[in-house]
Amino acid sequence: MARASLGPGFDGILVVAKPPGPTSHDVVALVRRLAATKRVGHGGTLDPFATGVLPVFLGKATRVVEFHMGDRKGYRATVCFGASSTTDDLEGELTPGEAPAPDRAAVEAALPAMTGTIHQRPPAYSAIKLDGRRAYAIARAGGTVELAEREVTIHRLDLLSWDDSEPERPVAILDVECSAGTYIRALARDLGADLGSGAYLGALSRTASGPFTLDDAVALDAVRQAAADGPEGLKPLLLPVDTGLDSFPEVRLTEVEVAAIVRGQFVRPEAGIPMSAERYRLVGPGDALVAIAAAQGDRLAPDKVFVDTGTLTRPD
Repeated sequence: MARASLGPGFDGILVVAKPPGPTSHDVVALVRRLAATKRVGHGGTLDPFATGVLPVFLGKATRVVEFHMGDRKGYRATVCFGASSTTDDLEGELTPGEAPAPDRAAVEAALPAMTGTIHQRPPAYSAIKLDGRRAYAIARAGGTVELAEREVTIHRLDLLSWDDSEPERPVAILDVECSAGTYIRALARDLGADLGSGAYLGALSRTASGPFTLDDAVALDAVRQAAADGPEGLKPLLLPVDTGLDSFPEVRLTEVEVAAIVRGQFVRPEAGIPMSAERYRLVGPGDALVAIAAAQGDRLAPDKVFVDTGTLTRPD
């Protein structure tokens, strides 16, 4: 049986501007269907109501997803004060806060304490597993969910705008830059708890996921339109497989070294190894991305190989 593939070269990263409504899985399923390929994955889940940057990896690019899972994230968060939510967002049951809603000055004064390395308890309605079950499934069934705190880093937390047209329910727009694994819902919840008024996440847009930003992102309707006449229409939308892996130093190989790497052999590159690093990007003649490799002494061991024997073109 023929493999479900578009052939050599249909490998890359499609940065989707996810709209509200579909799940991240829904977006991946759509791209998989439009691209007519089974090898599709994404670089970090967004809740259905959330919007913004969702990197989707196709073909051989699925092999680099692991290198992006720890990328920093950027978010634009709408925080609603004056009530708390069972789900920490707009979809839960709301309970009015015990204290009056804060003013802008109080919120600004509270933000520094939530910046830097902090301990955060994930929302009860999350996909974290407890004894083999998703936390949200336990919570929806009426069970008690006690999740352990985890350490996250809030690199930047800025108040962009403040709307107190309804003084009992003011709304803040926050700009957040944080480590992977941070729950913005929990950040909103904890900010409201610190101020005594309660708070929940009213809207969320991911503005960046590592090197991928909204400037790179393609609307889902534009993705559909590009593929209207067939999967090949998606090719111009794809970023190269190694986008965002600039921290992996580049090592140029000869044709003989490329052939050895493709066969899974270690190589001692004529060009040398430029500096000590965890991983390296191996590039062949014609700027072909050949592999991601790790150093073994003065040799390089292939980890992820992106070309087949005799193929020396960079995926694009």
